[in-house]
Amino acid sequence: MSLIKRSLSLAGHRTSISLEPDFWAELDRLARAEGRSLASLVGEIDAGREDEPLASSVRVWVLRQLRHTALQKD
Repeated sequence: MSLIKRSLSLAGHRTSISLEPDFWAELDRLARAEGRSLASLVGEIDAGREDEPLASSVRVWVLRQLRHTALQKD
């Protein structure tokens, strides 16, 4: 599966993130569900990470959201 690169403005600077299409789709869905822009959501993830790469932090955040949702359904 190939990566898709998107550019965003975070905290006043431009950055690019490369993710798999499935992660972009889920991230877009979660941002819409929260009534937020994609840049706002990724900015929050960016602000909460430490030394991890941004793309990895986004993937882990998406995974945690999906786990949380799945546990609520059980």
